[in-house]
Parts: sequence; structure tokens; C-alpha cells
Amino acid sequence: MILNLLSKTFFSMDLVQSIGEIDEYKDMVGNLARAIATPNLGDVFPFLTIFDLHGIRWSSRTYIPMLFNIFNDHIDKRLKLREEENYVAKSSNKDVFEALLNISQEKGQKMDTEKIKHLFLDLIIAGIDTSSYVVERAMTELLHNPNIMSKAKMELEQTIGIGNPLQESQIENLPYLEAIIKETLRKYPPAPFLLPRKAKENVEIHGYIIPKGAQVIINEWGIGRNPNIWDDPNLFSPKRFLGSNIDYVKGHDCNFTPFGGGRRICPGMKLATKMLHLMLGSMVNSFNWRLENDMKPEDMDLDQQLRAIAVRIN
Repeated sequence: MILNLLSKTFFSMDLVQSIGEIDEYKDMVGNLARAIATPNLGDVFPFLTIFDLHGIRWSSRTYIPMLFNIFNDHIDKRLKLREEENYVAKSSNKDVFEALLNISQEKGQKMDTEKIKHLFLDLIIAGIDTSSYVVERAMTELLHNPNIMSKAKMELEQTIGIGNPLQESQIENLPYLEAIIKETLRKYPPAPFLLPRKAKENVEIHGYIIPKGAQVIINEWGIGRNPNIWDDPNLFSPKRFLGSNIDYVKGHDCNFTPFGGGRRICPGMKLATKMLHLMLGSMVNSFNWRLENDMKPEDMDLDQQLRAIAVRIN
């Protein structure tokens, strides 16, 4: 499970203990992420915020406490373990969670368990659901375009050997895989409107006055599909990024900023991009893929979830 895998990556701890709990956990995270990403009239007309027309506040009040209960259980368990004799000597929990708890118990602490829970919430919502969404969309497009899948498999086979695990150090030697990730981020940005900004002062941009205090929402989805910027923008074509200097790492290419830009660029971008390459590359290289029920690629509904339309075979 992608969600469980990434949870371990971030915290080196299992948040769930069974398949049923995994499904419940994924539903909570998915529903909360959808609520946060839902277009909200209150963002455009602030006086409507109080009415919660889209039920976003209600969803948040439902799912956030449920996640906090999970976090509380694991915080309590770890704190009890820390009370055991010789815990430091015998402990293998040298992870982010342990470091945060150490900080919380220092004098003049700037971190406590309440802040730890909110940090976990940010990491899970911003880092797990978004990453799994991008991988699902990438795999869906690869299944829809068998020629692109074949090129990706060939590159992986020639570079690391078929079925071998992909290492982080090998990512830079896989330009076609990188182009697939970039094209997926262009066509399916995990945050279609990025995070809202607020103007600190009046500013003029291309003849438009942005008044102080105005909330600015950037339509990254619209930019990525703008025919004035991209040739045939609705076509999934990784080769458009081969040999191209367009990148998102520094957020300087305003036509392609899936992680935002400037001082508020996504702090988890480097981890996310490495995980995207490692997960997608491993899935493509380790398995042969086909569609269920002998479905043809041209008959695919790209709006369906990956798990509903594809299966893996050896």
C-alpha cells in the first residue's frame, strides 16, 4: 500500500496494524485531502466562508480528530517505551518521531505533542496523498500508452537490469523516467491551485493591480494545459521534456511550478521527487502490467482509479 509505505518512510513507524485499518486510514486521508482541495466559494468571496457551503469545515472537523486519535495512540505507546530501563541503549527507533519527542522534553521547548500531531498531519496530507495520486496518474497514462511504457521498461532494463531494485543514485541516469514524472506533474498537478498567497502590499503585474491583502490563487492545472504555452497540452508526451531545460526544482520556470516557487516552495519537494522516481521506476521495472478483462488501452477511462482498472502480473 502506497499510503502505508510512505507513512513508514516519513516516521519509521506503522500507523496501522491490519488490512481493515489500512483501508480506514486511506479513506480518512483521502477524504480529508479531497476536502482541502475542493474549490471553495469562500476563497473567492470571503463573506461566504462562515456558511461552509461545500462542507469543507465539516469534513475537516470529522476526519482530523480521527487522525489525531491515531497519532495520540502512537505517541502514548512511544512515551511508555521511553520510560523503560535502558531504552536508549536497546532502542532501534532512531527516527524523526524520536527526535521530535527528544526536542519536546528539552528545556525551553519549541515542540510539544500537540505540535507533533499537527506536523504529522501536514506531512501525511501534503506528502502521502499527493505522491500516491501522482504515481496512480503516471501508471494510468503508461497503461493508456503502451509505447511509452515499453520505452520506460527498456531504459530501466538497460540501466539497472530488469527486476533489480532501483537505487536513489541511479535516478539521474534515467532521463526518460524523469520526463514521465515531469509530464505527469504538468498534466496532473497534485495541487491544482497550489497554496493560496496573500499580497503584502499593492502591486501591479502586467497592468493589473493586486490590492494589499488580496488572496492570490494560481491555477497550475490551467497553466499546464494552456495551448499558448504547451504544444498539444492534452497529449501525454514525456518526450517534450527530453533535452529541455524546463525544471521545477528552483521554481523559476513560471510555466511549470507543480511545487510552487519562491521562498514558499514546497519544503518536501526533494523527498517527493525521489519517492516518485523510486516508486514508479520500481513498479515498472519489477512487473509486467496489463489491463483487466482484456480491456484495450483506447477504451480506458482515465478518470477511474488505477486500482480499479489495472492488475500486475509477473
